[in-house]
Parts: sequence; structure tokens; C-alpha cells
Amino acid sequence: MSTPVLDRTAPTEHPVLDVLAGRWSPRAYDAANEIDEAKLNAALEAARWSPSAYNLQPWRFIVAHRGTALFDQVVSSLVEFNQLWAANAAVLIVSIAETESEDGKPISHAVYDLGQAVAHFSVQAHHEGLVVHQMSGFDPEVVREFADLEPRFSPTTVIAVGELGDASGLPEGLQQAETAPRVRRPIAETVILSA
Repeated sequence: MSTPVLDRTAPTEHPVLDVLAGRWSPRAYDAANEIDEAKLNAALEAARWSPSAYNLQPWRFIVAHRGTALFDQVVSSLVEFNQLWAANAAVLIVSIAETESEDGKPISHAVYDLGQAVAHFSVQAHHEGLVVHQMSGFDPEVVREFADLEPRFSPTTVIAVGELGDASGLPEGLQQAETAPRVRRPIAETVILSA
């Protein structure tokens, strides 16, 4: 059975790149498909080349493929709601901010730079035909423990990556969310000062 093609293009106020207007965060993943490693590596390469203050690149990733013990550990860190659907993704990636240098100096922009790296990752992944959904609903301490992370590394989000699946396999409320209209606050309400 083929997955229906959904047009989820954002209704933008101003023209943007197609890859940006078309990017969205589904929860329906095809549990039968393995990740195309070339596409995954292209997305990781895009993250590698994202901007960072002082070129510190204060980000790290844990990349866990479905069917591995590492993947199961990442799933175990997720809140129950996210476990319902994220376990079908081909890959789960934990994004990690390096909040201090090796010599203990705080990196105040680490989370900002990590966000840029993940944004580059998600746009490149969408361009490659993959879908990405970022989650804050997980226990960072579970990740810290199984990954044996130093205190200076802060698990920040978990990212589901794979191919779009059929939403009919999701619980009813989530099925509706997959096709609900896409909305965003207007630019006029986002820009708080302009001269």
C-alpha cells in the first residue's frame, strides 16, 4: 500500500524557498523502510556546516538506527506520547549542546548554535525526501546515563527521521493532526519593534 502524498505547503505571507514552505513535522513514519544513508549523511553534513559563534560548533549528535539497542535506549527516554509514534522512525537522533569547553569555560550560545545546526539538518533532510520531527518530550538524564555524557554536554532534543508513513496507523487524534491546516502567528505579531 502506497503512502498518500499530502500537500502540506505552508500558506506563507511572503514568498520563501519551496524547501522551507514544504517542510513540516509529521508523526506518521513508514516502519518498514530503512534510512537511505546517503540522504542521512547529507543532512548531517548540512548540520556540520551551519553557522556557529567563533566556529566552536558546540553540538553533538547521537544517531540511533531502528533495530539497534541504541535506538531502543533513545525510545526509552521519550515520554509515552512520543513513544506511540516515534518508534516507527528509521532513525532517532539526540541533539546535544556543548555548554562548556573542555577547560570549563561556559559556551553561552551553545543552544542557539545547536538550533541552527538542527535547522540546517531538517531543511536538508526535507530536500532529500526525508521527514523530520523534533521533540522536547524526553528525559535528558536517561540519555546522559546510557551515553555516559560529561556534565558539559546537555541533551536538548530528540529528532525522528525517516520516510513518511500512512497516518491511519496513528491514534485518531494524531491522524487528524497530520492533515490539519498549518498555521503560524502573523509576522506583524512576531516583530515586536521595527523602524
